Amino acid sequence: MSTSARPTDGRSAFGRILICRTDNIGDVVLTLPLAGYLKQRFPQARIDLLCRAYVAPAMRHSRHLDRVITLEASDDLARLFAEGDYDTVIFAFPDRRLASAALAARVPNRVGTSHRVYHWFTCNRLARFSRAKSDLHEAQLNFLLLRPLGIDHVPTLAEIPQLYGLAAPQRAAVDALLAPGRRHVILHPKSNGSAREWPLAHFTALARDLGSDPGSDPAMRLFVTGSAAEGVLLAAQAPALLALPNVENLCGRLDLDELLALIGACDGLVACSTGPMHLSAALGRPTLGLFPPIKPMDPGRWAPLGALAEVAVARQPCAGCTDSATCSCMQSITPQDVAARVRAWDGAGAQRGVA
Repeated sequence: MSTSARPTDGRSAFGRILICRTDNIGDVVLTLPLAGYLKQRFPQARIDLLCRAYVAPAMRHSRHLDRVITLEASDDLARLFAEGDYDTVIFAFPDRRLASAALAARVPNRVGTSHRVYHWFTCNRLARFSRAKSDLHEAQLNFLLLRPLGIDHVPTLAEIPQLYGLAAPQRAAVDALLAPGRRHVILHPKSNGSAREWPLAHFTALARDLGSDPGSDPAMRLFVTGSAAEGVLLAAQAPALLALPNVENLCGRLDLDELLALIGACDGLVACSTGPMHLSAALGRPTLGLFPPIKPMDPGRWAPLGALAEVAVARQPCAGCTDSATCSCMQSITPQDVAARVRAWDGAGAQRGVA
């Protein structure tokens, strides 16, 4: 249940809000619903985002953000807060330097979590909750940061997809990759070490299965995406995947803006818990996330939230689930099951994604 906001500087509504989320792509995507809710509640307010430079190109396609500022471009953080004339700053990701700069700039409302000791000295609005111990999804947890501002509202999981405001751009380089009359699906095998990964042998079996589908004429095209470094790794560890005739290796070939365009243009995406998975869900694209069943890596915390998003997860933890080297949970998600889910997306990619 929502309550009225209580700005501490006497204003009747919030006017200029800065959300600081300076970690990885997926984390920032899951902060967009917070911006969407604030924009709905305070339509005249300016909602800005401070994030890392490599994340910014995708965030600039959210209609709920008035401005996206990059951390790397700000050599004087206190001046950034002062010149922005912000009445409220929300530290969705804790950063001691940013919190100190907001204090120096005398931002009236400075919201941070209470378990960071430096927030007791730099923030005057403390949110008391633990992400690690909560049963809420990461996107919902961000809303607990509004409680010190007098706003007690946590959306349901079903409400989250309407709050991203993310749209896929159209790029000529991406359009040139698409073959008329064929279905296109993205496989994103790696996670830069941020998630429990599905075996590369399973990705290879999946690609081979989808390429030989007798019901698909012509065969489904698969794009393998990732960083340049991940492309090198895949070439060494999964050469059979990249050699399949229905697979095109795009690792290192797309910037984030182009990747967003590709996701919006394709018929779906398969990945473990990664930024591209959350981008796909936020765009309203068919998305399959592959997960282990243990906290804090489970779908309860990190599932893709979108109108066409779903997860595949082992029914219960295995004996070695806490150790990535011996865990068999990801192995238990079969290529055949994933292939069946991907085939069920037929016809879902008729329009570019807009959420």
